[in-house]
Amino acid sequence: MKAKIVPEKINLHPRNLHKFGYDFEILITSFPELKKHVFTNEYDTQTIDFSNPDAVKALNNALLISDYNIQNWDIPQDYLCPPIPGRADYIHYIADLLASTNNEIIPEGENVVGLDIGIGANCIYPIIGNSVYDWSFVGTDIDENAIQNCKKIIEKNPKLIDAISLQQQVESRFIFKNIILPEDKFAFTICNPPFHNSAAEATKSSIRKVNNLQEIRTKNPVLNFGGQNAELWCDGGEIGFITQMIYESAKYPMQVLWFTTLVSKKENLPSIYKTLNKVSAVEIKTIDMAQGQKTSRIVAWTFLSEVQQDAWKF
Repeated sequence: MKAKIVPEKINLHPRNLHKFGYDFEILITSFPELKKHVFTNEYDTQTIDFSNPDAVKALNNALLISDYNIQNWDIPQDYLCPPIPGRADYIHYIADLLASTNNEIIPEGENVVGLDIGIGANCIYPIIGNSVYDWSFVGTDIDENAIQNCKKIIEKNPKLIDAISLQQQVESRFIFKNIILPEDKFAFTICNPPFHNSAAEATKSSIRKVNNLQEIRTKNPVLNFGGQNAELWCDGGEIGFITQMIYESAKYPMQVLWFTTLVSKKENLPSIYKTLNKVSAVEIKTIDMAQGQKTSRIVAWTFLSEVQQDAWKF
């Protein structure tokens, strides 16, 4: 029997488990409910309708079961349903970043602690980071319902209980305040900040996304990505959120090895670099990521000198 050749998705990180696309036969075995959503498209390729929220959630369940040993994952209706390959890429690039100050060896194990700002209801970054590298996480969010749902996911997957702790940010205008305590040390922070500066802008963008996935134009899309207000927009949009994060990060210079954030809008980079220079970041790195048609990037910064970075104990 001839081996099945699966084209590599060259845009994904080399260690990304999903770089060869989806093997739907294996995924359906893991999560049979996915089967009803899978069809063969005009290019004779198996796929799902990525504009259908139930299909995307079923795909995520199958991926989490088959690749990350996570059972009974679910999110409430209208919460962000993240694309797992893209989330995994962020984690793998963080691993490379940590290796850059650790003799090119990726540090693994529970002593490597990450802080997920805006964990959402899905808990995806900590799940992937713990599964692949055995890292520990603190996940924060301003949304109590999101925190409660993450708690349910953790309780249903006992291996996560000691690996992920949760904390609600009760003061929504702050990011690190009340979260990074004097005794804390984090190897990294991660964040997928709200993109938009208003609900109207977020809705317009969502309609455009769905119309790109569907042939039929709609003004009232059913969103596979969903998203609560805090997940999609905030006053000042992406640049406002990241600017606040940078100014706050300067108050914890010795407690975090690398602060990082996703930046979706390239035009925001000059302002971000300017703010980082204002707070005297010692080193700034920009890591490009591309998944399909979407290009994003990670901006990372540290207040530690090279000597202090090398002395960091994982």
